[in-house]
Amino acid sequence: MKSKNSFEMKEKNIVYFDNAATTFKPKRVVDKISDYYNNYSANSHRGDYDISFKVDDEIDYTRDNIRKFINSKIKEEIIFTKNTTDSINIVVFGFFYNYLNDGDEVILSSSEHASNILPWMILSTKKKIKIVFVDSVNEKLNLNDLFNKITDKTKIISLAQITNVTGDKRDIKKICSIAHENNILVVVDAAQSAPHMKIDVQDLDCDFLAFSAHKMCGPTGVGILYGKYNLLKKMLPFTYGGGMNLNYNEESLELAEIPYRFESGTPNIAGIIGFGETIDYLNEIGMDYIERHVKYLKRYLLKELEKIPYIKIYNKECEGSTVIINIDGVLSGDLGLYLNKRGICVRSGKHCAKMGDNKEDTVRISLYFYNTYEEIDLLIEALKDKKSIYEFVK
Repeated sequence: MKSKNSFEMKEKNIVYFDNAATTFKPKRVVDKISDYYNNYSANSHRGDYDISFKVDDEIDYTRDNIRKFINSKIKEEIIFTKNTTDSINIVVFGFFYNYLNDGDEVILSSSEHASNILPWMILSTKKKIKIVFVDSVNEKLNLNDLFNKITDKTKIISLAQITNVTGDKRDIKKICSIAHENNILVVVDAAQSAPHMKIDVQDLDCDFLAFSAHKMCGPTGVGILYGKYNLLKKMLPFTYGGGMNLNYNEESLELAEIPYRFESGTPNIAGIIGFGETIDYLNEIGMDYIERHVKYLKRYLLKELEKIPYIKIYNKECEGSTVIINIDGVLSGDLGLYLNKRGICVRSGKHCAKMGDNKEDTVRISLYFYNTYEEIDLLIEALKDKKSIYEFVK
């Protein structure tokens, strides 16, 4: 990645394997954001002058770019949010709070990110609904258990397409098909899948889908909520204020059209504009290439890790971009700090999620398309130095 596509952070002497948390930003995306701040830093939907019109045009471009990226029918199905967490909260409390009745059931898996568990748990304290958790087998979702737990009270299935810890990739299309046969709506957390694979919401037939820009080379503070238009018409805004209303007085409120009624206040204009450039960048690289390259990198990483007898690997069978490891007698946090000393960035801890029946903290190595085989070799070299590891953690 050279010239306008280069990653300035790569010039620093580090190996970055924490891509499931956030990703590096291409220079062209940073330049696009700087261009807004330097040359046309006006508000959106506010001004009758040229630089404000340009802001509106750039935001509309990003919205339509994302529509094409996930193959939504119309750009009005694309709502700008802060992140995946924000998107899921909007769905839970803006739509399902009024949709669900006492006794209704929501199916989740216990390996979901906290962003896809905690909102449902809070909702269950406000309404008399039941959360049903699906079992996992070898860190993968047990589809048979999922389908067996569907009852006439099941109204929602909410799952990550790819989990953030083990990288369990779920068959969302099949799940949506079975769900809709039973009049169940499906919410998809695509935070880990949108950066790594083509997503076609019409083919999946999911009802809602959420993801974050910053996990796919985009800016922080920008998220996307996709919803089928007929469902969005029934959803209430999560926040109220400027920009989301047409008219109001002391006695009445008329909401703006979809999606603007869900985007109150001044948005993250620079971030949204930057995300439009990010989508162009990813399209130029090709999502098929990204998925294939990461697959090969992970295959190589697993092969090399398996040569180290004291490395415990938890998720060999999962398809995502993450590899979860531990070393007996070494705390995950200590191993993370040891690798940091060697210039290697990984994530240690519980990763905001439960990993099957495992209650241990773990070290997560997460890959993206700009990682290289040479970087994996540096990681393997550091992990093979058993003496240095145990001396460091004493």
